Amino acid sequence: MAPKLSDEFGRVHRDLRISVTDRCNFRCTYCMPAEGMVWQPREDLLTFEEIERVARLMVERYGIDSIRLTGGEPTLRARLPVLVALLADLEVDLSMTTNGTTLPLLAESLRRAGLRRVNVSCDSLRADRFAELTRRDDLDKVIRGVDAAIEAGFDPVKVNCVVMRGVNDDEILDFVAFGRDRDVEIRFIEFMPLDGDEAWSRGSVFSQSEILAVIEAEHDVEPFERTSAPAGRWRFRDGRGSVGIVASVTESFCHSCDRVRITADGQFRNCLFAVDETDVRALLRAGAGDDEIAAALEASVASKWAGHGINQVHFIRPRRSMSQIGG
Repeated sequence: MAPKLSDEFGRVHRDLRISVTDRCNFRCTYCMPAEGMVWQPREDLLTFEEIERVARLMVERYGIDSIRLTGGEPTLRARLPVLVALLADLEVDLSMTTNGTTLPLLAESLRRAGLRRVNVSCDSLRADRFAELTRRDDLDKVIRGVDAAIEAGFDPVKVNCVVMRGVNDDEILDFVAFGRDRDVEIRFIEFMPLDGDEAWSRGSVFSQSEILAVIEAEHDVEPFERTSAPAGRWRFRDGRGSVGIVASVTESFCHSCDRVRITADGQFRNCLFAVDETDVRALLRAGAGDDEIAAALEASVASKWAGHGINQVHFIRPRRSMSQIGG
């Protein structure tokens, strides 16, 4: 039996998030700064072959059964369907988080290559507000991307919305209606301290309990049983869909987290909020064998904290923003 990739708290890690690029065609106000963003040189990014090698090692040696491609914006990586096909051969649950703008062009080829599920990030359904948040007037492209994903047969299609107090918390029911009309699940996400401008404050967090209260004022919902997935989920009792809420700040789920991450430049992170990284790229390019790479991964996971500590005085903000880490 293959060994488990587990930490001292007994958490077994089976979900791998791979950032394929740090570049994005949006500059979302909560994700990256308006100016001064330095992109990684192309040669510093992991190649498809390097990504596939590490992913295969983790699947075959540790039983990783879920891989999600992230960015930046992953569809900006040239020939992305080629990478999808390589990873699909590993027979895992292969998914992607995207801003959706290129899905009308890529959805069919990504689906044929073996991608199973997509999450589309969209934080406003109002064109003017969307443009203010992303610094791009592309809401119509994102909505067409959601529709293209549905048409291509991705199942499920989810829409991620980061809820920020005083910014877009008045759109919760609009998103609920959008999801129910298209039969896609909306995943509301609490605002986390990974914004590029480092302007996050506890007061800007619109909590899970507040989000749920807004929904319950208009709809009758009941919870699904909680799993190790990041979102708690509720179904509408009338049978028309469901919603999820990722409450990383107010309802921490660190005790059940099973995710690890590799950044676009090949740094292994045992937590979204990790302050230390393991340089897998250096090992790969120095000719390290699988056992040496595996030992480095195991050492990193073994050092994983009990929790991120966002609401505690000892919390340390990661030096990288969300766009550089990958979701």
